Amino acid sequence: MPAKGQTRVRAVDRRRQVLSVATQIFARQGFAGTTTRQIAEAAAVNEAIIFRHFSSKEELYWAVIEEQFVRLAPARELEKRYTTISDTLELFTAIAQDVLDRNSDDHPLKRLLLFSALENHRLSSRFYRQYAAGFYELLAGYVRERIERGEFRPVDPVLAARGFLGMMIYHDMVQDLFGGKRYQKFDRAHVARFFAELWLQAMRACEHNTSASREAAGSSNRR
Repeated sequence: MPAKGQTRVRAVDRRRQVLSVATQIFARQGFAGTTTRQIAEAAAVNEAIIFRHFSSKEELYWAVIEEQFVRLAPARELEKRYTTISDTLELFTAIAQDVLDRNSDDHPLKRLLLFSALENHRLSSRFYRQYAAGFYELLAGYVRERIERGEFRPVDPVLAARGFLGMMIYHDMVQDLFGGKRYQKFDRAHVARFFAELWLQAMRACEHNTSASREAAGSSNRR
């Protein structure tokens, strides 16, 4: 008879096996287009095994999304960048590069999230509440600090953070999902720096204009 500890190890391995297979199939076929029977057959397990580890197909899908996101740990990487890079341009270029790398066409999380947004709004909302909102707020906090220091012009920090990340996310969608890479290829490092520079120019533009206006007004008053 197997030792009790050995049984637990096999159960953990079986769960990992199911998650691995489910990730591939869900990313290819979506939530609605996949059945637990298909996953069980591909994983070479009895369908009952799936429901021993996951209460429903929805919970299995959520476990797949959660595992992928936790493995990437974008919030931890963002904090690491912020504490190790002092130059603003280099910081936001590095953040942009991280986003582009995480959204590479060989990573399933992007497709899993798009499928959930289109097919299962509960999972999409759950992901936003539990992970995405905090990530946006973390980046917004960095923007807010620079606004308070006078480095950035006064704007809505959350919208600014969304705009910055949105440039990379949409670029990736155009290249991968809409087929843009078949016609135009871009180096990720170049794209990251380009968008960081473009965004920073917009964030700092009014500050420079305000300074120029004040100087002009002062010169006019001295006349």
